[in-house]
Amino acid sequence: MRRKDREVTDMGRIIAILDQARIVHLGLVDGEAPYVVPLHYGYKMEEGKLTLYMHGAREGHKIDLIRANPNAFIEIDCNEKLIAGGDLACSYGSAYASIMGRGKACLLEDDAEKAQALMILMKSQTGRDFEISEKMARAVAVIRVDVESYSAKERQMPAE
Repeated sequence: MRRKDREVTDMGRIIAILDQARIVHLGLVDGEAPYVVPLHYGYKMEEGKLTLYMHGAREGHKIDLIRANPNAFIEIDCNEKLIAGGDLACSYGSAYASIMGRGKACLLEDDAEKAQALMILMKSQTGRDFEISEKMARAVAVIRVDVESYSAKERQMPAE
């Protein structure tokens, strides 16, 4: 990371970013070009290992891409605010917090595992616990991304 002064290594702060954001930008390999799709997500963090869960239709372009190549990239951001620079264009910037990482995407096949992942997703998105039956889980595709490496970065608003 080039800007070490903005690097976030505190696990509590990384979890706060994951809790505040609602959308992950999932990057997949599409031949010679990347394919990026925004999705709601749920996550679990166990001993520093990040796993993301997303859901969607059981067929479509992202599903085809995951089946063809599991390599994935994730980007999550939140707390974006303009930092004004007055009359000097080069003095403008943004406050933000973000997480980026590389990993492997897979489609969950087991309905019980899918239901568990969807419960995690709903808890992450709403803060509430929901019961998800295996029948409900069967109706959607559930994507798991095992994040192999990630970094977090933050720039806070300057004090006034």
